[in-house]
Order: sequence, then C-alpha cells, then structure tokens
Amino acid sequence: MCNVSADADAFIDLIAINNDQPITLAFTVDVGQGDVKSLDVIMFYRKANAVYKAVLDANVTQFPKEYTISQSDIIDAFAEINSAADFEIGDRLIVTAELTLKNGKVIKIYNDNGTTNAGIDVTNSPLYDFSQTYNVACPSDLAGTYSVLTSGSSTDPGPSASENPIANFPYTVTITAKGGGSYTISDAFGGVYILWYDIYGLTFEVPGQFDDVCGEISGTFPEPFGTDVTYTGNVDPDTGVITINWINGFDDQGTSILTKNN
Repeated sequence: MCNVSADADAFIDLIAINNDQPITLAFTVDVGQGDVKSLDVIMFYRKANAVYKAVLDANVTQFPKEYTISQSDIIDAFAEINSAADFEIGDRLIVTAELTLKNGKVIKIYNDNGTTNAGIDVTNSPLYDFSQTYNVACPSDLAGTYSVLTSGSSTDPGPSASENPIANFPYTVTITAKGGGSYTISDAFGGVYILWYDIYGLTFEVPGQFDDVCGEISGTFPEPFGTDVTYTGNVDPDTGVITINWINGFDDQGTSILTKNN
C-alpha cells in the first residue's frame, strides 16, 4: 500500500491564498506493504458538486519520495482550477496513489470519481495512511479527550428495550488530529454500538474519521456490519462543544454531544 505522511502546512489556508501569500504542502510517499513495482501519485480536488483528478507524478519507482507543492502547483495540475478565486471554503485536496504491482496488477486506492476503493482494514490501519487530505479551511484544533452523551435508536431487533432507544448514554472518546482539519475519533458511536451489538460479539470500539471545516463537521467511513456511516455536525464557537449526528446504512442513528475534558 501507499504510505502518505504530511508535514508543513496542515491545511490550505484560504486567507493566505486570497492575499497572494504562499502556502506549502509537504508530504512523503512510501510503500506501506505489498510487492510494488511503481506508483502514480494522484490528486483529487473535491468541490461541493464536482471532483477533479490529476496526476502529480507518474511511474515513481524510488521510495520514499518527498514532495513540496504550492497553490501554483495545484493550479498547474488541475485544468479546472485556474486562480485563487477557484479555491473555496469546504474544498478538499486529497493526495493518494495508484499502484502497479510486480505481477502487473494495478491497485486504485480511490476510484476515478474520488470515492474510496478500500476496505475497513485499510482505512483504519494503524500502520499507514493511504491518503492525505488538505481542507481549504480555517485553523482547527479539536484534538483531545472528550466526555460524550449519545442519544439514538437502532433498527435491529436484538438490543433490549432498556437499551434501544437510548438517551444520554455516557462515554469517553479521544479525538486525534491527522492534519488539515481531518481527525480520527476512537469510538464513532460514543459506546452505543458496544451497548447495542455486544450480543453479536461487537465488544470493541469502532473508530471513525471526520473533517472540521470552519466549525462544520462532516465525514463518511465504513462500519463493521458492511455499511457506511455518515457524520454531520458542528462545533460551538463559544464553548467548543461538538455535536455529531450519525447514521449508518441500516438507518441506525444517533446524536453525540462531545465536551472536551480539561
């Protein structure tokens, strides 16, 4: 697999771009695992209603390899991005790779439309990051330990009546910064999945991923029963309290209120 690690600027600073100030995105591409012959370093630029794809560097055979790019490099790479005016709050630049193995097989970590083409074992791997996301955003600082109260309901008949629906279920989670306003959360459901689904052997935390773009929370990631989870929410600018609304493919849903511990 491809291992992408980021340094320098953690996000695309829209204020700097609009003021014609340079930004510096620096990252290293390496092979996490697999018998890789070569790789193409791929970039996706996601806007609200469109996804653009570009090749930053093709047929890379020496690993690791370091890259430093600016807003000018992004504009040069994408035909659809022509000036500072094309960068907007909420846009995302995703850096990843397409791999060619020594047996000739080509592995695309992302589909051409920008959706993830990888399973939960890859997306939640503690060993490597298969992509790096740079949000066009404001500064973000949500890392820390939080007390959580979750209310929600399951569509599964298994949980008992005392557990489903549930109101204000207490739990503690850790949010870890990945850079650029992207985060992982140690348990995406505030302990409620364990409460509901321990009857099926789910006795472990299920991590999740989300982005913070100027106080707006969003994210999509897989869960153990085979569907995707969607996150929406916000950060209170005065208190720092995070509200996350989540729903999976079975229409299990909940709202988690996260308060940072001092």
